[in-house]
Amino acid sequence: MGHPKSIIEPIVSMTNSVIQEITLYKSPVPLKEPFVISLGPLYSADNLLVKIRTNDGIIGWGECSPFRTIHGESQETGFIVGQYLAAVLKGQYPPDIAANTIRMDKSIFGNSCIKSAFDMALYDISSQMAGLPLYQFLGGKSIRELKTDYTVSIGPVEKMVSDAVLIKAAGFEIIKVKLGGEPKDDVERIRQIREAVGSDIPIRIDANQGWKPEDVPAILEALSPFQIQLCEEPVLRQQFMSLPQIRKNSPIPIMADESCCDPYDAERLIQLKACDLFNIKLSKSGGLFKALQILKMAEQSGIGIQVGGFLESRLGFTAAAHFAQISDSVLHVDFDTPLMFSEDPVVGGISYGPHGEIHLPAGNGLGATIDDQYLKKLEKVVM
Repeated sequence: MGHPKSIIEPIVSMTNSVIQEITLYKSPVPLKEPFVISLGPLYSADNLLVKIRTNDGIIGWGECSPFRTIHGESQETGFIVGQYLAAVLKGQYPPDIAANTIRMDKSIFGNSCIKSAFDMALYDISSQMAGLPLYQFLGGKSIRELKTDYTVSIGPVEKMVSDAVLIKAAGFEIIKVKLGGEPKDDVERIRQIREAVGSDIPIRIDANQGWKPEDVPAILEALSPFQIQLCEEPVLRQQFMSLPQIRKNSPIPIMADESCCDPYDAERLIQLKACDLFNIKLSKSGGLFKALQILKMAEQSGIGIQVGGFLESRLGFTAAAHFAQISDSVLHVDFDTPLMFSEDPVVGGISYGPHGEIHLPAGNGLGATIDDQYLKKLEKVVM
């Protein structure tokens, strides 16, 4: 899946626009309360922002949310690597995204998270140049209804039950529950949550690689009476060879997250028949360009898609929401973390309805920027 030639070719013939200036920002935002998964607690969203300006004044924005335990990247490493990427992109034509992706990949291996922020900004510029909202630039035809879940952090069962009840009372129609602890404790967590929230609301679970392969069949069987919609990343990402057998015998659909980062991972999981769904996150795939490749592979293989994220602000999730509009294979979205921020620095961008509905902004491009006053207090480098 790529851009229709009818979109790209007129741009090429009509403009000499090139990248003139790139600014990187460190953007730390404290969370209202710790977000706890099996890999450890998170107290703030230590994100990175990328602002790309062309010689004719078009500005594109991108954001990424590095997870040291998932990406092997941090805000500090992204701030340095981002300067390598900026050096190879300056002077280049923004809509030549395939060539710009190759330039970034040749400049340094890996570092998919910071690369995704540059990719996002390039797509923002390119869709503005095309005079289209980003979802249409990506091939989307019409707006589909999207509803996010809201996540319960792993912790004491009493707190998890209380949080789940509050989530339902707040109007959300899907609950996601972080697991990955001791098997018997995880089963008890879900048993009590289901009892507290009733049977009329879907529950998704995410073990974040926390279980041992030999324990997973019994855990999933024990959880099956509680109407679990899907189970995300049950075992260590390196233990992906255990997923086909887990999936074959599971009463609950299996979704690959940390084990499905790039198109090569997706191809391997498809060949192994390892999962029912992929969780595509732009900060994990390297951005929209490679996420589109994963999506096409999933469509051809009958794999369902959830579009998720890490701790991006509404800016990053606005790009994810545009992406989620373009295919009927996108079955679920997980866009709740901006609601956990103690401060919202985004101007424009997605908005949330009373039941977790996701509304795209009007206008061309990404449709989201960052407040100027907020930017003034951030550490930055201009290239």
